[in-house]
Formats: sequence, C-alpha cells, structure tokens
Amino acid sequence: MSLSVDVFVREPDGQRRILDAPEGRDDPAGFESWRRTVWGSQPVRALGARFLPVPADDDLEVEAEGVAEFLREVALLRDHLDAIAGSTRRPRGLAEHRAGLVRRLRNLEVAALHARVIGGGVLIW
Repeated sequence: MSLSVDVFVREPDGQRRILDAPEGRDDPAGFESWRRTVWGSQPVRALGARFLPVPADDDLEVEAEGVAEFLREVALLRDHLDAIAGSTRRPRGLAEHRAGLVRRLRNLEVAALHARVIGGGVLIW
C-alpha cells in the first residue's frame, strides 16, 4: 500500500470532494511506511516541518488557506534533500532513496500548485 496526494475542494455544504488527478499527474506520496520513516522522521521534524509529520499519526488535510505554507514546507525539504535521504533510507541505496524523495516531493508540489490555482486543498492519505 502507498500514500497518495490528492487535491480537494469544499462543497457549499462543507463536504470535501476529492478531485481526480489530471491526466499525466502522478499521485504517490511515498510508501505507507514513509508516514513515520520519512515524513514523520526526526530529521524532517527538526527542520520545523509542521504539515508533513502529520501522516505519522493521521491523514493530512491542508485547507486552501494553508496551501502556500505547505508549498514552502515542500521547498524546505527539497533544500535539505541530501540530509533527509541520508538519514531516512532503509534498506534501499542512497541514490535510489534520494530519487524517490525527489519524485514524491514533486508530486506534492504539483498537487499543491493545482490546489492553489483552483482554491482547493491538499490531502495526503
């Protein structure tokens, strides 16, 4: 099983409606184990990440007003990619793990950019 990142909008009645991923967009946010071993890891938390550690305990729902801050957090993790990759790889090799992180961070960013354009939110589950 793996984590997915999706975009959602709020209906007038407050219900969340998850949108289908646009053609050509990938939605993996990592392996299920990444909830704790990567996104909820000590190195990510030590950077001051507020959103991405949440999946360690629950699904992450970023409302529309938090998407810009979420994008900043994704950029922060990208800036510290080598340190995160080096301290969270198991049992894969470093290059493979780093490449996986790059792909997943890009998926998070693309979803968040789409959410920002349409006034929606981001869900990692």
